Amino acid sequence: MDLSEFNTEDLLLAAIKSEIGANEAYTKLAGGVKNAFLKDRLKFLAEEEMKHRETLITVFKETFMGKEPVVPDETPVPLPDIVVPDEKVPLSRILQSAMDAEIAAHEFYKSLTGRFDNPTMQASIAYLAAMEMGHYNLLQMDKQMAEDFEDYDEYWPMMHAGP
Repeated sequence: MDLSEFNTEDLLLAAIKSEIGANEAYTKLAGGVKNAFLKDRLKFLAEEEMKHRETLITVFKETFMGKEPVVPDETPVPLPDIVVPDEKVPLSRILQSAMDAEIAAHEFYKSLTGRFDNPTMQASIAYLAAMEMGHYNLLQMDKQMAEDFEDYDEYWPMMHAGP
């Protein structure tokens, strides 16, 4: 990902904003699913995104000598959001949106790592990149399970109806 046209402050603020948005999306998704395992996974991801936010705030403050980050309403940095549409959209499509956002975050953080000379800052950002890839892998498994159940409903419409 080419981040050369953006300054480091804007990139960090965009990253913080993105983590806040991901937390909100996963929290909303968790509130709308019935499967207890998936609900727990989404709550876990929401908590992870808040930890990422805290890491980014620490990096921001250390990079800009204690300056408090002010997250803008809009950012010039193009990072995808997790799209949480209405209930009629198949869960697998929503999970794919989340996977796309996680991959973009992974690539973003990999590119952002090069902005820092400090090995601790580089390691912190590289760790976030690895975490985002881990999130992608978790979501990939959940998406496959969602697709399997969507297929069952398509071929066996009363599969979950009960006796």
